[in-house]
Amino acid sequence: MGRLFGTDGARGVANEQLNCELAMNIGRAAAMVLINDEVKHPTFLIGRDTRLSGEMLQGALIAGLCSVGANVKLLGVVPTPAVAYLIGKYKADAGIMISASHNPYEFNGIKIFSEEGYKLPDDLEEQIEAIVLDHAQPYKIVENENIGTVEIIDNAADDYIEHIVSAISYDLSGMEIALDCSNGSSSRTAEKLFAKLGAKCHMLFDKPDGININKDCGSTHVENLQKYVIDHNLDAGLAFDGDADRCLAVDDKGQLVDGDYIIAIIAADLKSRGLLKKNTVVGTVMTNMGFNKFCENNGMHFVSTKVGDRYVLEAMLQDGYNIGGEQSGHVILLDYGTTGDGQLTGATLLSLINRRNAKLSSIATLMERFPQVLINVGVSPEGKLNFYTDKEIKAEIKRVSDILGDRGRILVRVSGTEPLVRVMLEGENSEEITKLANETADLVRERLS
Repeated sequence: MGRLFGTDGARGVANEQLNCELAMNIGRAAAMVLINDEVKHPTFLIGRDTRLSGEMLQGALIAGLCSVGANVKLLGVVPTPAVAYLIGKYKADAGIMISASHNPYEFNGIKIFSEEGYKLPDDLEEQIEAIVLDHAQPYKIVENENIGTVEIIDNAADDYIEHIVSAISYDLSGMEIALDCSNGSSSRTAEKLFAKLGAKCHMLFDKPDGININKDCGSTHVENLQKYVIDHNLDAGLAFDGDADRCLAVDDKGQLVDGDYIIAIIAADLKSRGLLKKNTVVGTVMTNMGFNKFCENNGMHFVSTKVGDRYVLEAMLQDGYNIGGEQSGHVILLDYGTTGDGQLTGATLLSLINRRNAKLSSIATLMERFPQVLINVGVSPEGKLNFYTDKEIKAEIKRVSDILGDRGRILVRVSGTEPLVRVMLEGENSEEITKLANETADLVRERLS
């Protein structure tokens, strides 16, 4: 994790950690790092979610990019995966998404995509950081006719919707579903997309006002969606996060179907049709132990990476796999997209159910989840750094690991996107891991807050 960029872009409280000057300079440095000297006026796409600070940071990025000669095409409010896809469709040189994903509205972030539609690898982000923070080289400010231009693209959301529709081979006719848009980017696309696929849609949290994004809704708060699906006797519900690169599902009984289950269901279907490349699925160290067992029982290989869909993607590209993701709902279907795409994931899952004429609640039984406890501990910025050297925390992790043995595991890590340390335990005994998780979390709080 770098000094500006975490596991999912540069992120912070808007106008504090992530202010206009920093955004402008990130734009300048990104253009310098990503574009070669042969392109006189490289083109950057910019999309944003519904946060109040989005237009402010967009203005700063425009200023930075144009000041070094880059042209800008504004996509407006779109999902993050729309930016990644549209880079290729519009023949742009790079793309930027202004979003803090699942975080509260006061946060915002800058995610940068390459010409191929992939999130930048660590080495390129480090080059940008070196220019912005260390002044490794001066900004290449241009003048006169070399200043970049700005163009507004009115049909970006529709072009993205058409792309998702074309990726779904079996429609959703006869299905009645609920869509929780988290008052975010999918408010612009979800109803039109899923109606176009044939579903009857009930819309929840699709009225963004700049400050209600992710507030008690979306993929981090599925309780309202669960109740709605039960009360209205629906086939399923889908919950997206603020920029719609995540999707969690709710089955017909109101039960949560998280990213691990979604990946298992889609991977098993791909394997049954001979479409699972190298019979392999990619996950992270946070993937539930039950998923490993599922893979073993179904003749699949499981590859584990660091937390972050960027690392999942790197493993997929390196070895030629076509499905991977995270428990949080980041799912990468590499045959159709270059990054996590909540609406593609949700549509693929529902299409599979409809094709089989089955209930999501019955299909989701193919995997058994191990009991898991996750506690997020708020820490100071200094605490995040001190975590790596704190001997008492290391000793506590070893103590718990010794207690669990081969009956479970403990994982304690710094969040790449928030001021948190995450304490996660899995094991056979729910009461035992809950007790141990609370003990560890209390120590982390005492040492790092």
